[in-house]
Amino acid sequence: MLAILPASAQKLIAEKTVIDVGKTGFQQPVTATFEFRNKNVKRLRIEAVNPDCNCTVVEYPKDVIGTGETFQIKMTYDAQRLGHFDYQAAVVSNATKTPVYIRMKGVVLADYQNFSGDYPIEMGMMRIDKNELEFDNVNKGERPMEQIHVYNNGTSVMRPNLMHLPSWLSATTAPEEIRPGRTATITVTLNSQNVSDYGLTQSSIYLAANPGDKATQENLIGVSTVLLPAFTKMTEQQKQYAPRLQLSKEQVSVVFDGKSKRKDEILITNTGRSALSISSMQMFTAGLQVSLGKSSLQPGESTKLKITVQRDEIKKARTQPRILMITNDPDKSKVVITINAK
Repeated sequence: MLAILPASAQKLIAEKTVIDVGKTGFQQPVTATFEFRNKNVKRLRIEAVNPDCNCTVVEYPKDVIGTGETFQIKMTYDAQRLGHFDYQAAVVSNATKTPVYIRMKGVVLADYQNFSGDYPIEMGMMRIDKNELEFDNVNKGERPMEQIHVYNNGTSVMRPNLMHLPSWLSATTAPEEIRPGRTATITVTLNSQNVSDYGLTQSSIYLAANPGDKATQENLIGVSTVLLPAFTKMTEQQKQYAPRLQLSKEQVSVVFDGKSKRKDEILITNTGRSALSISSMQMFTAGLQVSLGKSSLQPGESTKLKITVQRDEIKKARTQPRILMITNDPDKSKVVITINAK
């Protein structure tokens, strides 16, 4: 076995040089993905990635990598032998005089049950069923709940817990400890009384396998809630004189065709009998820019909503790109415009 040199001494920086992939089944290949950054002042080229066993296959970028850019190297073990495995590969590049070594380890079990269908998202030794929580159409005072189901894919007991919860969220885990091969449920409750603004509120929380674990991008869970104004006390007469929002379309489809951005627009008209107010205009994801001609429309008046879609940012979106509007139309207090981009 080759000795691993400290990555911190290199110009080629790896987020992790050792990845424990946990358990897998016989003849069920498993992959470790290593995140790298080029810290050299020069452009980087990976010349070779040499594994120490022909039972592993490596994938790495063949193109030149610019200064400060990130990239991935993947190492896949064929799982043709039962028991524990521990393999590594030497990353040879023009950034360092000596190779940087990456290492993957785990265990192959004969009776392993693959839970990737029920728990498709991998977070270290945990597998979970979702990494986005959406509390939609919430009225002030309500306490809706969402659940995250966790599977222990490791070889030791873990105590999963959510970190960095905002004041409007609370969470409980049952059971508090998960043995290898067992599951737990994390119940997340939204206290809407603590949400300050109508419309979209977003936050990031983090799922730790054990108390004391650090919060990283790897274990991030996105949370969003849409708090709606209440119109339940309106009389029928008041509803007759209410504003009415009409959109020329509620879905935008763009094809980039090599362009870095595309534009579109939607016509908004007030067909009601009193002034229409658009009190909030928010985006669920990055990569969208909007411009609204007017936020208050008299009966019969129209304005344009101009939308710019940024290709590179939209590709990074973890959820469906959408635009949210909150209005004083009692039938359309919340309007969601979906963005389909190719």
